[in-house]
Formats: sequence, C-alpha cells, structure tokens
Amino acid sequence: MGDVGCGWCGAPLPHQAGRNRRYCSPAHRQAAWRARKRWEAAATARQALVLAGAELLARAQTVAQQMGGASPAPAPGAGCHSAAVAEVLELAERLVRHAVLADRQAGASWARIGAGLGISGGAARNRFRRTQAVTDEGWGGHDGAQPDHTGPDLLDPLLLPAVRETGASGGGLYLWAPGERLLQLAVVTGGRTAEAWDRVVPSVGSPVADAVRKRCLVRVASHAELARRYPRMALALPYPLSMAAAPVTTGTTLWGALVLLWPGSHKPLQSAHERDLVVSTCDGIGALLQHAAACGHPVLPGRTPHVLAPPRARTPSPLEALAAVDLIDRLSEGCLALDLDCRITFVSAGACDLVGGHATDLLGTLLWEALPWLDEPVFQDHYRAAVISCRPTSFTALRPPGRWLDFQLYPDASGTGVRITPTDSSGPAVRAGPGHRDSAPTPTRARALYDLMHLAATLTEAVSVRNVVEMSADQVMPAFDAQGFVLSVAEAGRLRIVGSRGYRPEVLKPFDGPPLTDSSAPTVHALTTGVPLFFASPAEMEQSHPDIPRRTERAAWAFLPLIASGRPVGCWVLSFDRPHLFTPDERAILTSLAGLIAQALERARLYDAKHQLAHNLQTGLLPATLPAVPGLEVTARYLPAAEGMDIGGDFYDVIRLGDTTVAAAIGDVQGHNVNAAAVMGQVRTAVHATAGAPPGEVLARTNRLLTDFDPGLFASCLYVHLDLAHHGAQLATAGHPPPLLRHPDGHTEVLTLPCGLLLGIDPAVDYQATEIPLPPGALLAMYTDGLIESPGTDLDDATAELADHLVRAVDQPLDTLADTLIRHTPQTDPRSDDIALLLLHRQRGDG
Repeated sequence: MGDVGCGWCGAPLPHQAGRNRRYCSPAHRQAAWRARKRWEAAATARQALVLAGAELLARAQTVAQQMGGASPAPAPGAGCHSAAVAEVLELAERLVRHAVLADRQAGASWARIGAGLGISGGAARNRFRRTQAVTDEGWGGHDGAQPDHTGPDLLDPLLLPAVRETGASGGGLYLWAPGERLLQLAVVTGGRTAEAWDRVVPSVGSPVADAVRKRCLVRVASHAELARRYPRMALALPYPLSMAAAPVTTGTTLWGALVLLWPGSHKPLQSAHERDLVVSTCDGIGALLQHAAACGHPVLPGRTPHVLAPPRARTPSPLEALAAVDLIDRLSEGCLALDLDCRITFVSAGACDLVGGHATDLLGTLLWEALPWLDEPVFQDHYRAAVISCRPTSFTALRPPGRWLDFQLYPDASGTGVRITPTDSSGPAVRAGPGHRDSAPTPTRARALYDLMHLAATLTEAVSVRNVVEMSADQVMPAFDAQGFVLSVAEAGRLRIVGSRGYRPEVLKPFDGPPLTDSSAPTVHALTTGVPLFFASPAEMEQSHPDIPRRTERAAWAFLPLIASGRPVGCWVLSFDRPHLFTPDERAILTSLAGLIAQALERARLYDAKHQLAHNLQTGLLPATLPAVPGLEVTARYLPAAEGMDIGGDFYDVIRLGDTTVAAAIGDVQGHNVNAAAVMGQVRTAVHATAGAPPGEVLARTNRLLTDFDPGLFASCLYVHLDLAHHGAQLATAGHPPPLLRHPDGHTEVLTLPCGLLLGIDPAVDYQATEIPLPPGALLAMYTDGLIESPGTDLDDATAELADHLVRAVDQPLDTLADTLIRHTPQTDPRSDDIALLLLHRQRGDG
C-alpha cells in the first residue's frame, strides 16, 4: 500500500495501513474534514446565488470566499457574515449556519449576530446554538485542537440503513458512558421522546439491558408484552409500540446496543432478512468502534445524544420554496414544523396570529417553551404518542384568555407537522390544565410528574441500599437539574451517609454521623421534626448554618425527611450549584419523591440484612482454606448467582487423606436459597465422613444419608480419589457435568464417566468408579453447570468450548487460569446460577 498517497499531504501511506485508510494521520483527516465542510458551504452558496439575483451576488461571493479561507484570526467585522447571508432567505440555510459558526469562532456575540440577521440575540441563540454544540462536542471546540476521541456522528451511515430497511420509525445506539458502568444513548433517529431512557443501567430490566447482559437479540412485539416483561418501561412509555434491541460486540468485547422502534401494529423483525440485517449492522458498528479505539480515537457518547435526521427525498428549488411559503401563508389555518427535538423550524403567518407570537421569537425554540400555555404533561404526552406510534394525533388547548385551538400532529421520520385551527368551547372535551386557570399561565416543570412516575417504577426493582442511591440519583438529579445528592439513614443513634452523587468524600466527611439528638444539623432537624427544609440561596443557609455553603460550594439545598410507615428512616439532601427558588409545586413533588425513596430504602435495608446473613451462612459452609498437598497444586473459585440472595447449593472440597492420597469433591444442590445451602452442608459433611472409601461407596453412602433426611431437594456430585504416588485417580459421578483432563502435552479431553442417579432420589442406587492416569503435568478441572449452562446453549458445545479455553490457557498460572475459566463465556454475566470451579494440577518433578 506504500504507493498510495495521503489524501491531504500526498505522503505515501505505510504498508500496514488498512485498505480504507486515506490519510497519514488523524490531524490530516481532521484538516480534510474541515476543508470539505468549507467547500460544501461555498458550493451551497454558489448554488443559491444562481437563483438569488444579481443584487446579492457580490455580497454572498464575499461571504463564500471568507468561509473558504483558512485564517483563524478574528474577522474585524464579526457579525457581518450572518447579516449578508440572511438576505438569501431560506435558499442558503446551510450557508447561514456556517456563517453563524464562523462569526462565533471570530468572537461575535449572539446579540451582534442577531442584529445582523434582523432578529433578537436570544432568537439567534435558540435557532443556531445546536450548530455550535455539535461542532464543539464532535470536533474539539473552537481552538482547533485535535480531539482524543471521535464523535458518535461517525456511526450515522451504519444506523440509518438499518432503520430504513427494517421499516423502523426510529432507532438508537447506546455506548458505554466514559468512566461509568452504564449505557448512554449516543445516536438517535426519529427524535428524542423518552428522555428517561437516555441512560440504561445493565442490571435494571429493559430490552437494552437484557440484550447487553445476555448478548442476544431481544424482541418485544407489543405494548402488552412490554408491560408483562418490562413493567417499568411500559409505565414510562404508555404508547402502542414494538421494539427490538441487539448487542454490539466484537469477539468478547461489548461496545453497546442497538435499539429499533416500530408502531404498535408492526411486528419487529419478522423476516430472517431483517434479523440478519440487524446482526450485520451490529457487526459493522462493532468493527468500526474497535478500529476507532485501536487508532486511539474511540467513539464516545456526547453530553446529549446526537440526533440523526434522515436524508431528504428531494430538495425543493428556491422558487418552489417561496411558492410553498406563499401558499401556506394564504391559508386561514396555521402551520408549524417541528424538528426531531420538537423545536420549531417553520411557522406560518396564520400560526403566528393564532398562537399570538412572532416568527423571529418562535423559530428554534421548543413548542412548549415558545408557548408556555402548552407546558402541560397532557400536551407533551400527545406529542410523544404521535412520534413513537407514528400516527397522527390531536388535542385541544386554551390560549389565554379564552381562545380554544385544535392542534393536529402529523409525524414522520424527519419531524412533525402541526396544523392549528380555531375552535369554540363546544369542541373536544379533553381540555386540561390551562383551561382552568384564571390568571396568566406560568411555565411549569411538566416532566416532573413523569419523573415521579418513572422513579416509582424504578424503585420497585431496587433490592439494596446501593440500588436505591444509584437509581434515585439517576432519575432525580437530571429531572431537577441538581448537582448534589446525599442519602443518609438513621442507625445506632446517628444519621449515617450511605450514598452520594456529586460530592468528593472529603467534603461530606464533616457532615457524616451527627447524633440524632443534635438538632443543629439540618439533616437531623428535618428528620426529627418531619418537616422539609428549603434554602434557596447561600444567604438563607448562612443565617443558620454558615459553614455549609463554604464547605460544600453549593448555592441551594433541599433537606427532605424520609418517613416510612410513620417511622423515621433517614434524610435526603438535594443541592444546586446556583440559587434555586423552590416553587410550591416543586416542593410538593420533592416531598412525594422522598416518600417513595423512604419506602424503597426501608425495603433495601431489610434486603441488605438478609443478604449479609446469607453471605455469612455461605462463607461458613464453604471451606475457608484448601489443604496444602506436596506435588499437587489446588485452586478453587465460587461465584454466587447474580440474581436472588447470592446464596446457593454449589460446593467444593479437598480432603487430605494421607501423604500421597487426596480426595476432592464438587457438587450442586438445586435451588438458590437457605434450604439449598443447608442441604449443601449435609452433603459436604457426608462426603467428609466417608472420604477414603472407594468413590462409588462414598456417593452411595451420601445418597442414603440424603434420602433419609428427605429434604425435598436433589444434588449432583463428582467425587475423585487421587493417588499421587501411582499417578492415577478414580472418579465417580452422581449426575454431575463431566470433568476435563488436560494432559501434560496440552491436549484436553472431556472425561466420559458412568453417570449415576442424582443424590436424594433412590436410596438403593449404586455408583460406578472410573480409573484414569494422572501423570505429572496433568490438570483435572471440575465445575458446576453454572459455568456452561445458559438458555439456548447446547451443553455439549459449551463443554467443548470450555475445554478449548483450557487448551489455549496452557501456559497460565493456576490462579490466573481459574479466573480465565470463570469468565470465559458471556453467558455467565449476569449469572442465573451459582458457579463452582475446582482445579487440581499434578506438578512436575514429584514422584
């Protein structure tokens, strides 16, 4: 490949460069990208100028030349670019955006840019700030420095065909959030309509989480199925829809997940072709992510998802565009156009008259921000329902003081069209919120009610105090734009901090553990009185607690008592970087959230206590240490199930019988509860008591003992008697997975043993023993079925794969090998079963 030159400087590319590499360095690739954007802007300008008329020709040519220049020096007339290009009207929208960006890079203020465009500075900022944000986040900001990562827009060409060819109404790609063990929505098409799902915790049930944990395609055919399998998500998205989620992987590396949405009438991925398309898309995305990471520029999600707009079927000519605007303005009804973020991109003259606003103030703003009387949950719910279900919908709203308007929404893949018509009071009956206000309406936190619902659903799945802290912080902090979150519980006469977000540990240390009798602490005062405390500014806080603003560097605080069933549980603190006026509605919502958190925290503390008891029981039943035997290296691993009490019936044991004889056993009692652990203890005790007898006799005696106890549970067991002096071993099994023997030359085989009946079924059953050689250098691997068993997996194939891993890890130390085998397959995470592993290595040079 050395005869191919760099697309920027012409230097020969190295021979090891990939086939698709076109530049000799990321810096030259970046330079070429910027030049291409400048050339595209100039080309757009020239196309517009042909039709714009001679009067604007000279002025726009000057702008195009300035846009094509490479000088980073601020232009002396910063702000004039936007003014000149604005006169080309809608025909050069792309050039306008590039000109605004150039002005911002040159240091022009939004006020000056707005003056040049003939609009206010606020309207200019609302309309064009996304252009700047995408540039800043994707390409390193205004200073031109080379970024150390790549923006998620690199994935657009792979995601868009999958959405289009599967007929999906929308889709998204989740990637790992930097420094966190959660998935963040990086790219979305079809619009952002479920903000609560921008971040997905893999341990919390959802289609995306299951696809990631199980590394398989997850399909949900209807909202009824969604409610049955994922009630939390169904509560947050009460719309007719179907969906599918698939993991994005390369080898054993998990990069993220692809999710696709369809209207409720569409069955997801019915054909094999569509399923293969999703798999190939995930493979392509995974390969691209792997290549970007290998080049030192990994693709990372931005602070907000990158919204991918589908390409237009055609671009109207300037004359068509002007004719369309004239036609719409002649109509008595009003028309609005919303982009995928629900921002107004077009407003007709009729719409301005009906809603009572000016086009310059409406363009670029969210619909309910531009029209505060639409800032109600019911209206936003209609919008989400239309976008997610891809069906037209309508609602009626009251424009104060007394004018009723009908809004009809027509969504598609590129945005939503809105038709506005006047109606009288005898129109549609569903009129909420604004229709009952006597005074001028004010903006409300419309999403707060949704967040209350989301948190209630989320906390039903919290099983530990840590879960409560993480889930509550994930939901509450973004909803209220808070920067600090602290949760404390009352125990042993003090108020102990059990979790926080947004604080360094040293900041909270002075506030941890005040006595419940110390009412001077605001957390204790709120808890003991049961009355929330709100401090809107540092000045308010300093009147009673002057050290808190200085130590925490926060500017507003809410102290909410956590009361469950009339009993004080703890205190929740929410804090803000800037002064924050807590409205009556907001205080009521925060108090309601505190009640939900208190109940979840009380349940979680009970679970944690039960979990600790189970953990202590499990630890007491398994061997604390394994005996040291000359000539034999032994190591073991135990991992509890990822679901349930983290306790089960898997066990292992190594018993030294003499100087050169050793017994080893591994087994699995059905179930994952205290009863299973108790039976496990009985089986292990019986094996210990009979160890030294022939393997078949050991299992027979253990079986008779277990059937006499009649616990109602069965157990599998593999028993091995090793004779180190004669380099041999005898094995007997009671329904246990076959062991693996790796020979000194690295060859590994699955040992086929006469499989006896499970222990605890028939007291009269006999067990046969098998003798095998165990020369120096050989390794015997014993394990429970949790290591190889997963839904949809053939056990023989899984056992062969485990043996293959044992072969490839022939040079690893025994402890490292045990860790490798424990995590050898993605099906072990999350674990639905316990895992026990016992490795016996006959060392060389002995005997």
